[in-house]
Amino acid sequence: MNDTAKYLIRATIAADGVVERSDVVGAVFGQTEGLLGDELDLRDLQESSRVGRIDVSIRSENGQSFGEVTVASSLDKVETAILAASLETIDRIGPCGAAVEVTSIEDVRAAKRREVVERAKELVASGFEETSLGSDDVLEEVREAARVAGIVDYEGLPAGPRVGDSDAVIVVEGRADVSTLLECGIKNAVAVEGTNVPDAVADLTTSRTVTAFLDGDRGGELILRELAQVGDVEYVAFAPPGESVEDLDRATVFDALRGKVPYETLADEPNLREAAGGGATPAADAEVIVDAAEVTGPPEAAARDAPTDASSDVDDTDDASGDGDGTDGDSESTGTDSEPTDDDAVPDAENTAGGDGDAGGTGDAAAAVDRTPRSFEEHVQEVVDGDSGRARLLDDDLGVLTEVEATDAFDAVEGAADPPMAVVLDGTVDQRLVDVAAQRGVGTLFGRDAGDLVKRPVGTRIVTVADRAVEA
Repeated sequence: MNDTAKYLIRATIAADGVVERSDVVGAVFGQTEGLLGDELDLRDLQESSRVGRIDVSIRSENGQSFGEVTVASSLDKVETAILAASLETIDRIGPCGAAVEVTSIEDVRAAKRREVVERAKELVASGFEETSLGSDDVLEEVREAARVAGIVDYEGLPAGPRVGDSDAVIVVEGRADVSTLLECGIKNAVAVEGTNVPDAVADLTTSRTVTAFLDGDRGGELILRELAQVGDVEYVAFAPPGESVEDLDRATVFDALRGKVPYETLADEPNLREAAGGGATPAADAEVIVDAAEVTGPPEAAARDAPTDASSDVDDTDDASGDGDGTDGDSESTGTDSEPTDDDAVPDAENTAGGDGDAGGTGDAAAAVDRTPRSFEEHVQEVVDGDSGRARLLDDDLGVLTEVEATDAFDAVEGAADPPMAVVLDGTVDQRLVDVAAQRGVGTLFGRDAGDLVKRPVGTRIVTVADRAVEA
């Protein structure tokens, strides 16, 4: 009844003797019965829930009783006033004379409104938290969450998710450096967390190809010297002088890694940083485990049978200046004796551009197709950007399985003896090609554009020139 009551009648009681609560309730019903007619009979009103229960509080002092009666009413204003006035006709309670006086009729809804207003004032003053975020803030917050989520624990050290299964690792100084490389798509970095190289990192270097990528300061040089004493270091790269790896942008990170040099060429130099950047021959076989999608711009490509991210070396093509015959992604070098150091890694410029390797041989590659492994971006530049009108099927090492006319891409994928890892097409990616690529386990389809695709398989990433432009 209290939930639907509109008014609350309050009255005081004074009795010349000791009375109890039951005496007061009996007097209220007994002395008002028939007083107001059937429509306002108190018992009938209670049975129809138009009047609530009668609450009585009573106390006795010096042979007299005093108390208060409260009656909840959902009648209208006039009827409630009549009911309240009828209470004042009570002149006896039990055996004692008594007097009842109505002190107030309270509008319950008005009281609730006052409570609502007061509470609303409090909420306006303190209940709202200023959480206005601009678009840049939202993007940065999500990116940061993604970077932190990608860091794993490798024997108590922060590391990228591929450190445990990659044949090549990049050793950096701290957790923030690992986070920066993750943002660039590089997933095989591990941090030493200080100048004292942990045993876990020292043991790791004995069985992996190691590139030390350190800050361009004295601290980075000290860490390199200790790392070389307790473990094996194949390659070295430093951030620009006075800068930290964690502060570098994507372009600077890859520039630094492209410029890595073999540690043995500068081990005896008094100033390792100057020696590393002072004209030493760039290295060409340390792997950087990075998503294939990170090379071309689109989201991560799903790998066919292994981890979800295909890996690619930093492209050293532009920096290679060895004595081989090739000079760029279209090198005539067709040597077949260069092998990747790991299933997920792609050899870089040493195999593509001649460098210091054996790429100058002719091997058994077909004259019309250069099967030398190279970066995914180079394949895109040659096939799509070069308006070749062709389709190129790539293996797990990003070497060329076969190259056909763009119109024959479906038949080539369907009939390939070894299912390709990726297909680069100078043409439109249609539903028919997508379906056969999904059946054969192709991880990435890169085309000039995409047709009206009804189905997009989960295991095959579809990327277009427009996607790459957006990322760029």
